[in-house]
Amino acid sequence: MSIERGGIPTGAAAITPHDTNENRFAGIYVGTTGNVKVTTIDGDAVTFTSVPAGKDLAIRCKLVWSTGTTASNLVGYR
Repeated sequence: MSIERGGIPTGAAAITPHDTNENRFAGIYVGTTGNVKVTTIDGDAVTFTSVPAGKDLAIRCKLVWSTGTTASNLVGYR
């Protein structure tokens, strides 16, 4: 990750949800309302339900699942 000291993200990338391809993020911007399923850095699988459009999820994750994710236009902070 390229997070500078202080925990401020220094980069971002569009997220293509996938059930096996890991890609670490320090947070997620949700562009279109829906559910977002992630696996956290600690290995917990969790689904955030009914996340509104324009919401930032402050969660460090290593996987954004395709299965269980209905939100779109996701951007990951690095």
